[in-house]
Amino acid sequence: MIGSHYVPAPSSRDPKTSTTQHLNSGKDHTMSDDEADPELLALLRQHFQGKLNLDEEPETGVLEGAEFVYDNSIDVALDMRATKIAAEMIYAQMKEKEYSTTNWAEHELHPKTKDESTVAFIFTMDLLNFSFWSLLPDDERFAVSYRDKRWTGYWSLVASLQRALDEDIPITDPHYWQNEDECTLVSLRHVFRSCTEEEIPLLEARLECLREAGRVLYEKYNCSFTNCISAAKGSAAGLVNLLACDFRCFRDEHPFDGRRKPVRLLKRAQILVADLWACFNGERYGEFRDIDKITMFADYRVPQILSSLGCIGYSPPLHALVSKGEVIDSGSRLEMQLRACSIWCVELLRRQIKQDHPEATVNAILIDFFLYDMMKRWEAEGRETMPHHRTRSIWY
Repeated sequence: MIGSHYVPAPSSRDPKTSTTQHLNSGKDHTMSDDEADPELLALLRQHFQGKLNLDEEPETGVLEGAEFVYDNSIDVALDMRATKIAAEMIYAQMKEKEYSTTNWAEHELHPKTKDESTVAFIFTMDLLNFSFWSLLPDDERFAVSYRDKRWTGYWSLVASLQRALDEDIPITDPHYWQNEDECTLVSLRHVFRSCTEEEIPLLEARLECLREAGRVLYEKYNCSFTNCISAAKGSAAGLVNLLACDFRCFRDEHPFDGRRKPVRLLKRAQILVADLWACFNGERYGEFRDIDKITMFADYRVPQILSSLGCIGYSPPLHALVSKGEVIDSGSRLEMQLRACSIWCVELLRRQIKQDHPEATVNAILIDFFLYDMMKRWEAEGRETMPHHRTRSIWY
């Protein structure tokens, strides 16, 4: 797909040749100032026809925004044939490994209890689940020594939290986050102390996230995230929307190409809901009637594996930036295409699996978890064909 002149394959835009149709193929997503708002007109029609249901199930809008970016992408394209092949491979391996929510709890660092303390742990974990990449060699990058092992990336965060709790530091308690005498940069530097010279990235931003979350939980949810879950009334999409509305640090949405509404990617809000679902195996605090509305989690690992599988391809300028490890600005057009097109690609993978195997119990969450684990294995084995893109932000 990548050559001296980058032309996306016709199948990636033409619904006649695509193996998977667009949900809203051919729909004009832009609107001038003097045009009537089609969404408002639709609501008015429903009202006068007596069909407006004010209790409609919530939607996150993530998939809709991802499709819009995909439709207008010039630097990232999808290869439909490779995506179809990848879908069959992913399904076969997931079936062979009996991949399910139980895989989440099997990791030695993830919580094994199933109570309110576990909810607090997961909330803290995903509140701070961002930006672990380093430009340093593996033996010099930020890493955490815990339980006689050396942990990097996402697992360095989980290890740090478990180590802090072992040391009786109440790192998952909102009351602690609001105590400006105890929860400080100095104390967080201890919690996230590295076994190398490199400090965890964005330490000050992590403190700000804790402060804000503590304040919101205190003001609206009686200092407990379980009350936040209850307010969502069993809806995964509702909980994602609540997080994005009440917590600024979860509001991962950005303008793109003059779209009237920002494109919502909501990586950490969605993965928080997914982690609850996986940890509690779809029961109690993880019971959501609409869990399949959650998309993949737009970070840098899944785009990397999708590129390695040939499902997505980059324009020459973007390919050069990623290959050289150049930093791509958060919210930039290039970064938005990388993230949103990955969401849309995983959605097409999911649809292809369901089309070929209607009996399959699979959603975007499980596909994301599987692809992330695959990428980490390939990296450990030296099989990656493309580095991950580098963007420093609190969103992932």
